[in-house]
Amino acid sequence: MKKFLIFVLTLCVCLSSSIVFVGCKGNQKSNGTIRLNEVTHSVFYAPLYVAINLGYMEEEGITIELTNGGGSDASMTALLSGSADMALMGPETVVYVEASGSTNHPVVFGQLTKKDGCFLISKTPISNFSFETTLINKTAIIGRNGGMPAMTFEWIANNSGLTNGVNVTFDKETAFNMMASVFEATDAEFCTMFEPTASQFVGTGKGYYVCSVGEYAGEIPYTCFMAYPSYIQNNKTQVQGFLRAIKKAYNYIFSHTSSEVAAALAPSFDGTSESSLAASVEKYLEIDAWSSSPAMSKDSFSRLLSVLQNAGTLTRNVEFSKVVDNTLANEI
Repeated sequence: MKKFLIFVLTLCVCLSSSIVFVGCKGNQKSNGTIRLNEVTHSVFYAPLYVAINLGYMEEEGITIELTNGGGSDASMTALLSGSADMALMGPETVVYVEASGSTNHPVVFGQLTKKDGCFLISKTPISNFSFETTLINKTAIIGRNGGMPAMTFEWIANNSGLTNGVNVTFDKETAFNMMASVFEATDAEFCTMFEPTASQFVGTGKGYYVCSVGEYAGEIPYTCFMAYPSYIQNNKTQVQGFLRAIKKAYNYIFSHTSSEVAAALAPSFDGTSESSLAASVEKYLEIDAWSSSPAMSKDSFSRLLSVLQNAGTLTRNVEFSKVVDNTLANEI
């Protein structure tokens, strides 16, 4: 899976470097509409939806056309091909593109989340949890091979003396949207889940919170906004306005109750109760998941590279300045 992802991203880079995409917005000025492709739809990205639903984007003269890539390879392809102006996804995608040798690729211009958003869930109550002792000889469903949730979890486990296939078993084949149901139906003792899936699963009495993966991993630039440098340069005022709207939404989340934030999120999550949304917001507030500043730090970027190198998806260092442009983020 991880080799396929890198192959797809590298292929996209080659195509984007050799083909002129007719009507591509990357080098043009926007008309006030930003076509934003998100890697998936999750409460984890709450500041984005709050910024849209409370009119903060509109205040900046911005209309968001939001599409769901359903995976980092698809989101990066949308950006590279010009069918999206911006993308929200993990920065590992552009790290891979830079590592492939491309000199013409998108850059990160703003960070949204700074922690892994997964929570470890068990089928039985766990006290005095530690990676070193609790997970020995157990099975955990941790996400698809090559995905950030799986790579981050395994990085923590490896640093705690655990090795997949030796003294612990990691299921890295289960599809993201099937993890909870597979966990319930199999003998696996643990499973990582994002919100609101985690709170919904625990709420049914089928599982128990064990720990926040993000708290164990520390700060990692988990999800970021990306665009081509030419787009950022030609739409500087609008990109600044976009980041201001995200910052306003962050401030709203921290200055209002979880119930009020849930009400602001509700239009973006049809079929999810506001009580479930509020519970998810509280869990992410507890672990300080969202970035107070859209500027990425070099220390967190270095930690990201360590995770990728541990997983074997990155074999050399990538320069921070090659994939991150904090210029506008620092002005917000």
